[in-house]
Amino acid sequence: MNIQLNFLGSTQHLQLEQPMSIFETLSRFKIQGYKKAFLAKLDAHFVDLHHGIQHDCHIELFSLNDDNNLILLRHSYAYLLAQAVYQLYPAAQPVEYQITNQGIYYDFADTSYFNQNDLQQIELKMHEWVQQHLDIRTEKITADQAANFFKQQDLDFKYQYLKNTSKSSDLFFHQNNDFSDVYLYPLVPNTEFLEYFKVTHVSGAYWQGDATQPMLQRIYVTCWADQKQLKKHLKQVEEAAKRDHRKLAQQLDLLHFDDKAPGAVFWHAKGWKLFQLLSDYLRQQQDDAGYIEVNTPDVMDRELWEISGHWQNYQQHMFTTVTEDQRSYALKPMSCPGAVCLYAHELRSYRDLPLRMAEFGKVHRYEPSGSLHGLMRVRHFTQDDAHIFCTNSQLLSECKNTIALIYKIYEQFGFNEVSLKLSTRPDHRVGTEEIWDFLENTLKQSLEQLNIPYTLNIGEGAFYGPKLEFTLKDAIGREWQCGTIQVDLNLPERFDIHYIDENNEKQRPVMLHRALFGSLERFIGILIEHYMGHFPFWLAPVQIAILPITDVQHDYAKQVQESLKQNGFRATLDLSQSKLNYKIRENTLQKIPYLIIVGEQEMQQSSVRIRAQNGQDFGDILTTDLHDFFTTQANFVN
Repeated sequence: MNIQLNFLGSTQHLQLEQPMSIFETLSRFKIQGYKKAFLAKLDAHFVDLHHGIQHDCHIELFSLNDDNNLILLRHSYAYLLAQAVYQLYPAAQPVEYQITNQGIYYDFADTSYFNQNDLQQIELKMHEWVQQHLDIRTEKITADQAANFFKQQDLDFKYQYLKNTSKSSDLFFHQNNDFSDVYLYPLVPNTEFLEYFKVTHVSGAYWQGDATQPMLQRIYVTCWADQKQLKKHLKQVEEAAKRDHRKLAQQLDLLHFDDKAPGAVFWHAKGWKLFQLLSDYLRQQQDDAGYIEVNTPDVMDRELWEISGHWQNYQQHMFTTVTEDQRSYALKPMSCPGAVCLYAHELRSYRDLPLRMAEFGKVHRYEPSGSLHGLMRVRHFTQDDAHIFCTNSQLLSECKNTIALIYKIYEQFGFNEVSLKLSTRPDHRVGTEEIWDFLENTLKQSLEQLNIPYTLNIGEGAFYGPKLEFTLKDAIGREWQCGTIQVDLNLPERFDIHYIDENNEKQRPVMLHRALFGSLERFIGILIEHYMGHFPFWLAPVQIAILPITDVQHDYAKQVQESLKQNGFRATLDLSQSKLNYKIRENTLQKIPYLIIVGEQEMQQSSVRIRAQNGQDFGDILTTDLHDFFTTQANFVN
């Protein structure tokens, strides 16, 4: 048999005299690096390494050394977790698992709440299985066959999960004594490949995210290909805990949450100042880029949401009400339909385009209570929406200008590592292939002409058009998906909007949706953690704290504060009776960028002593020089 083998970037041609497994073949021919191979494709079909070679074929191997293969590897960690749970708690029923950016989680039914001691025992059992170097074998099975199998086993949750999976989908079945499960990909050939993991925590999760359904136990595992990756992640988790925006927001007196309004933010004075500074900055950037700012109602009639399609496809996430006159209304979950109403309010000419409308839109979305997470996942938030209406010929330049604006603004906040994905047409979509070709090619051209690298996310576009997704990397290496650009074929058609071209004929405009921060609340949460509360001078809610040493300097300190305020700086005054060292410590804990110390000598000399938040002492400076000092010392945005 003739075998073409692709592995680690090289191609080899092998001759087999008799059938044998892929693993036996690798071992026999001593293929370099073969011990790191954990999965294979045989003639474009995934198989495990125990799969027998019966005929001429092409084999592609997947190695632990390639980070791109982590997703494939993590399916095997799901097996390891489920097997350990079954061994310790035979009544626990594995339901379904998901791959995350850090590892996996698996939902279990028919079990009481797992505590920390339980998780430790599960982790020990997983390590025990790894150390035994047990072979793992899978066989291909359809979702329909798997569903019937688990139905016969009276495992209803697994049956219901599989029943909703495409019947023609190929799954991979594993059975070991009384334990059986299915996976989306074949598993590693041996448990020795699954050494680098940690069971992190457990949470409750409703079956299918529905609060009327039973509560399941969701166990999280972070899992990697080697020890270096695991250690790096655990260190990042430790650092992230120090930067938790919920803890820092409380420490810095920025905001709080209350059960009386779950998923909504109660902004304190300093937090609201931060919100205003962020929105004012973006407002100025958008004004300079030729946007007009608009605002649309928070509550709109059901008819609007039926036209847009949200009522049919998104109603479970909408807050709705029926008034005494039997009219149905909804709090807006997004601003797009309102923007279309503004566009359609008057007759548009091609001379009016491009029309760039920006809105800081308050939106409301029902998120399950278990998914709420500080500023990162809320029910009431502000989107920095913008909608651009343009002609086909203007689309390329509008895309390029929007991309350049997004990159410019991210750099202002210190996000210099930005990755970009282009999501292309999904199977279910509207519009002709010709239109999709035009839109996708335009987005590709805009990126290539700006010399911006990107990855293709094939088939993951919205049903109404392709989209770009911007992902930021923060100070400790975590990734946050924030900005998006989407090209819409659906709403212009649904709302029948148009413009009059130079030949006095109606034409359909192209509609671009653009979000830069996404949710302002979430972006503020990201910033708090990125900066660890040490905001740059221009963004700090309080930029300067003035600390008089004794009561004698109070009036002079007030004069310094007033002068700073008149020059546009945000300065606070600490008139407490505390000693100076205590004042310095307390205001340093508030992460105020600069401290001004005023004593008898400074008052006599019309000067102040300036100390930076990091402890740097700038010595005495005349009050007449304060404006120049702070303007040159800080990264101030005009």
